[in-house]
Amino acid sequence: MNRRSLSSWTSRRPRGGRVRCAAAAAVAVCALAATAVAPHAAAHSAPAASRAAELPEHALVGYLHASFANGSGYTRLADVPDSWDIIDLAFGEPTSVTSGDIRFSLCPPAECPGVESEAEFKAAVKAKQQAGKKVLISIGGENGQVRLTTPQARDTFVDSVSSIIDTYGLDGLDIDFEGHSLSLDDGDTDFENPTTPVIVHLISALRTLKERYGDEFTLTMAPETFFVQLGHQYYGSWSWGGQDPRAGAYLPVIHALRDDLTLLHVQDYNSGPIMGLDGQYHTMGGADFHIAMTDMLLTGFPVAGDPDKVFPALRPEQVAIGMPATPQAGNGHVPPAEVEKALDCLTKGSACGPYTPHGTWPALRGLMAWSVNWDRYGGDEFAATFDRYFG
Repeated sequence: MNRRSLSSWTSRRPRGGRVRCAAAAAVAVCALAATAVAPHAAAHSAPAASRAAELPEHALVGYLHASFANGSGYTRLADVPDSWDIIDLAFGEPTSVTSGDIRFSLCPPAECPGVESEAEFKAAVKAKQQAGKKVLISIGGENGQVRLTTPQARDTFVDSVSSIIDTYGLDGLDIDFEGHSLSLDDGDTDFENPTTPVIVHLISALRTLKERYGDEFTLTMAPETFFVQLGHQYYGSWSWGGQDPRAGAYLPVIHALRDDLTLLHVQDYNSGPIMGLDGQYHTMGGADFHIAMTDMLLTGFPVAGDPDKVFPALRPEQVAIGMPATPQAGNGHVPPAEVEKALDCLTKGSACGPYTPHGTWPALRGLMAWSVNWDRYGGDEFAATFDRYFG
């Protein structure tokens, strides 16, 4: 996710917008891209999700800049508008790329004037949950490269994430691994049976967290198109080598955890052109891109063009569409009319434009935005569009 506004796709600023610089063999454009909590205790209380309402039929997901300043301004958790059903705290980050040791702390007062105290923040978490919202810790982001290369790193990840969840009484976890966090080793060509350690250990860690906290544990993921839909054409370095090993690298994680996954909201922004199920390339900036990318998730698609290796469709209630809340939040922003056009096509079968999806899904869960802060900066237009559409 972008930590600052982007003046162009390739701009980078300190703690700022991501650069997407890699593509698979035939693709010319890019799409890539503290107060520490106490050590994990032996016993765990049930996640706060057990005390909160289930997700509404249609949900609005937003990231809250909780640990860093941003050009959009700091927003206290208590001041997040009621429109937001899932609030992802951005970000928990590792002490080093391969440690698995995830830490989270609130933004320092010198960086974020008006930041709440720890006690006020914990009280706000409880208040949001009592209002039926879910509050998650999001791991990763632009600066949070996480590579679980060893079983020790996997176990440290589980314990440190559990400690954050327990300390703040959170509902679960959002995985926002970007950059080089996930890649596939040479020869790892089967998304149903991955062998790459960073993939295998992440799957194991997330299953352990789900088992530890139970069925009410909320698990979401926010990959970029490079790591998901690009897998329709290219998957890892593939048998002949030479491709970017990150291409499609989220697919084995999503597939292995599809029964435990609450929501997948792919970032339909900061993306290069992606080939859809119609064999055509689709680009950001209008409803068509969101329709084509979402159709792939809800229909399923051959991986690396292999008809014998099909990534199965997700359930519509597991899918939300990720968008930038404002033009400053990231490349690929679309105005409210285009948001509504995409929703009309996917949920009603109308206003589809040049791309015709393979079904109609009224149960599509909703929208995700980067971010709550940017939406407030933009006058809450994104949340208002969601509220107006879904009532």
